[in-house]
Amino acid sequence: MRLLGKLGLAVVACLFGAKLAAAETTVKWLHIEANPAQVKIWEEVARAYEGSHPGVKVEMQFLENEAYKAKLPTILQSKDRPNIIYSWAGGVLKTQIEAGVLDDITDSVKGYSDSLTPAALAAFTSNGRVYGLPTALSQVGFLCNKELMAKAKVDPAGIKSWDDLLAAVKTLKSAGVTPIVVGGADKWPLHFYWTHLAVRIGGKAAFDAALRGENGGFAGETFQKSGELFKQLVDLQPFQNGFLGFKNPQAVGYFGDGKAAMTLAISTVYHLQRALAADKVGLIEDKICWFDFPVVTGGKGAPTDTLGGITGWLITKGSPKEAVDFLKYFVSKEVQTRLAAGNFIIPVVQGADVGLNNAFMKLIAANLAKSNYHQNFYDQSLGPSVGRAVNDVTAEIAGGSMSPQEAAKAIDAAWKQGN
Repeated sequence: MRLLGKLGLAVVACLFGAKLAAAETTVKWLHIEANPAQVKIWEEVARAYEGSHPGVKVEMQFLENEAYKAKLPTILQSKDRPNIIYSWAGGVLKTQIEAGVLDDITDSVKGYSDSLTPAALAAFTSNGRVYGLPTALSQVGFLCNKELMAKAKVDPAGIKSWDDLLAAVKTLKSAGVTPIVVGGADKWPLHFYWTHLAVRIGGKAAFDAALRGENGGFAGETFQKSGELFKQLVDLQPFQNGFLGFKNPQAVGYFGDGKAAMTLAISTVYHLQRALAADKVGLIEDKICWFDFPVVTGGKGAPTDTLGGITGWLITKGSPKEAVDFLKYFVSKEVQTRLAAGNFIIPVVQGADVGLNNAFMKLIAANLAKSNYHQNFYDQSLGPSVGRAVNDVTAEIAGGSMSPQEAAKAIDAAWKQGN
């Protein structure tokens, strides 16, 4: 009887253990963050969530930026797809919604979503339904090396217009300083020039008109002129030798190593350049500066108009409810405040900006707060196929194999074909 009793208990224990194992839920989280300091915090947040939610495991997976863009469509069709994926919103998000690969999380975030900056949440909302949660805002502008600028006697604060930037490039080259570093092999860093010039030349009205096919669409005057001005810069040969062969992380590291005076980049590069510099120190705070993208004489865009991202996370179709629950935990005031305090993000949760303790991050937050037109990156806003066309043709202009007029027409043709 005792033997039977022990066997019975063993069977119950095995069954109970099997039930616990079956009850464990794994939330697969795919990200592209290259900064180990920020990822360390994310991992700590994931482990803290696991600690307070027995039976749930958060599994982090990493893909490099370009590999992520290339592989994501295939990944989303897989039965083993991740539950939480990174997103720049815009037209790419719209395409994913239409493909039916995302979960509608509107009901799951009711009440909670009231804590988010409305404009940021709107970027992840379509037809009144929420498909993801924003996590950070960013601005594109020029990061600069104070020592190299001083060596050439160029005052960054004096670069206000496009002509000022061209003059600064000439002066830097005369002083033997590489003016600008760019990751041309990834193409999208080059599209910042063409896109930001369009923002300055035509403002929001020109972009909205092009979407409607008015005023010549993306082949119209605003977009041809943006290419022409970009070519003015290209003709000065402002970039490092072999720039079309540089991947963006390599270019960011190059800037962090103090080898170029400027880089047109997302504000997050302020911190990322340290992680990607050869010495893992990069440019410390008193050696780095920033100036907003220059205005264009006669341009219709406001000087306060910004280009940048509203980044966040999406939940894929058929994910467990724990995926949304973890995402709400991750995009919380507490975590956002911590990330803001580490100078990693401009937060989207109301009240989390109290964590900002760095003059640079406060400057970017102030710029975004006074911007009445924040243009999402064209290669995201216009959808995947048109976005690729934008990146391709701006790289072609930079390489000298396509004229500004041809580039504008190619983008317009891509837009018309997909709409």
